[in-house]
Amino acid sequence: MAQLWGGRFTKETDKLVYNFNASIDFDKKFYRQDIEGSIAHVVMLEKQGILTNEEKDKIVKGLTGIRQDLENGVLEITDEYEDIHSFVEANLIDRIGDAGKKLHTGRSRNDQVALDMKLYTRVEVLCVDELLKELLETLLKIMEENIETYMPGFTHLQKAQPITLAHHIGAYFEMFKRDRLRLKDIYKRMNYCPLGAGALAGTTYPLDRYYTASLLGFEGPTLNSIDSVADRDYVIEFLSAMSITMMHLSRFCEEIILWNSNEYRFVEIDDSYATGSSIMPQKKNPDIAELIRGKTGRVYGALVSILTTMKGIPLAYNKDMQEDKELTFDAIDTVKGCIALFTGMISTIKFNNEVMAKSAMAGFTNATDAADYLVGKGVPFRDAHGIIGRLVLYCIEKNSSIEELSIDELKSISEVFEEDVYDKISLKTCVEKRLTVGAPGPKAMKDVIKLEKDYLENDGINMRKEIYIHER
Repeated sequence: MAQLWGGRFTKETDKLVYNFNASIDFDKKFYRQDIEGSIAHVVMLEKQGILTNEEKDKIVKGLTGIRQDLENGVLEITDEYEDIHSFVEANLIDRIGDAGKKLHTGRSRNDQVALDMKLYTRVEVLCVDELLKELLETLLKIMEENIETYMPGFTHLQKAQPITLAHHIGAYFEMFKRDRLRLKDIYKRMNYCPLGAGALAGTTYPLDRYYTASLLGFEGPTLNSIDSVADRDYVIEFLSAMSITMMHLSRFCEEIILWNSNEYRFVEIDDSYATGSSIMPQKKNPDIAELIRGKTGRVYGALVSILTTMKGIPLAYNKDMQEDKELTFDAIDTVKGCIALFTGMISTIKFNNEVMAKSAMAGFTNATDAADYLVGKGVPFRDAHGIIGRLVLYCIEKNSSIEELSIDELKSISEVFEEDVYDKISLKTCVEKRLTVGAPGPKAMKDVIKLEKDYLENDGINMRKEIYIHER
């Protein structure tokens, strides 16, 4: 059992205790971050005269070799080591001898693991952001192609007013755009380097924390050594942001599931994103949409778990904080998979335009416009509201829509109706005359689409996806 702290102990750790305490099974994901952080630390130590240039070169070469061997499959991370830090250090000492024992000068596993987690999370924030951008590009393409695809808008799951598919999809565009803005905020807030904080009280070595931070692409060092090792806010914020993203995906999936049903028939999911039944040959199930909807709870669980873990921990580092990793890793993988699959599903889905338009016409979605028509003829709005209410009741009794009624039938409800009413309450007119910013009218929609295009071209987290420290 490879440990970094055995000197004070006279007995071997119980095997069950060792296994319970060890983190190598999951923190091996950090091997790249651990090595990059160690290289930056060693380069800084040499700059400060704490290590010789020869020692620095030997250590950097050894660490680079370990990374290459891991990536080439020559070296394997095994559970004989307590954590990724002990694995890297032990293998370094085996390769280069006593110089490797100086790697840990001026640092603790507390600031080391804080750095690894930040480096890992930072890259994953960028990965999720890129996947969201790809989703937004897909949604924008659907919006551009469906500016005049009419459908019912809903409130309370009841047909309300006519809109367009571009307008409906645009609502989700705004949601996922906000998700990206949250990631950008998280990245900016977390991008400070904890390395050099030591166990909790810094170190007596003359470290240049600003230099280390710059080598690793951080804005600067963290400014309190206690908070540096005790902080997991960035993990919580990232899980919170991903939970909101999953909520948005889940809502969208719920609508696709409804729209895919025989009762709606608004969409047909591509065969590559659906499954069948083992007993019912007619079935085409929206399993991917259902699984994304279901996995939302999994990501929520990770957020609640780390919030619960952190709520009772006194300063500074406590072993409870090791629990920040497994569920976070799982949540990140889940979110990335869900966004990628959803993007593929929505990009291949077929929208049944005629069915959506007929549904809008059959649901009295133009009732508000009919009331506005009467107001335009001088009828007070409250009276117009009552007239259209009686008209809808009449249509329900006749199993008809408003526009299908004859002018005589309309006049039997109110003499104010004239022949021009049919044009005023058509789906095309109802949508086109809504021209305020954010409305479904084609001009308003085109203006918004232009803004969204500009956003996608110019926004995002303008940082490198991978941070590499090269031998100097």
